[in-house]
Amino acid sequence: MAASDRIGVYPGTFDPITNGHLDIIRRASRVVDRLIVAVSTNAGKGPLFSIEERVGLVKEEIKDPQNGLNGGNVQVVPFDNLLIQFAASVKATFIIRGLRAVSDFEYEFQMAGMNARLDPAIETVFLMASERHQFISSRFVKEIGKLGGEISQFVSPRVVQTLKRKFAETQD
Repeated sequence: MAASDRIGVYPGTFDPITNGHLDIIRRASRVVDRLIVAVSTNAGKGPLFSIEERVGLVKEEIKDPQNGLNGGNVQVVPFDNLLIQFAASVKATFIIRGLRAVSDFEYEFQMAGMNARLDPAIETVFLMASERHQFISSRFVKEIGKLGGEISQFVSPRVVQTLKRKFAETQD
């Protein structure tokens, strides 16, 4: 890794990873030399999947050739501290954030401002969700899936099966 490598961090809970997340990962991986998908423990959100399960799912999706990434310049790392601290620890120069709708903007704008105050050397870069992914959220995917709805257009077949197994476990 050269000193001038552009390292980006794409943080999230990824509970579970969706096609929208994969779209941002694919696009972000083209604008940085190395992209670190940072999976947050974020116990406050009460994730369905453990940190190990979420990291594992993201890694599987990244290496799936159908997703067009093949893991080349993308790595997956869990983190449990402040995002700006994590970004600095991996020598990132960018934090990548996906925006789905105007409603995301206010929160993300405030977060970017706080992060800039904490470490002005790390820029926040916003990528707009592709039109077909603008409405996808992990929360909606889980709600629809739990109630038996069709979620295959929002997540990979691997994630569909993993969600079905998880819902079956939690009903026992």
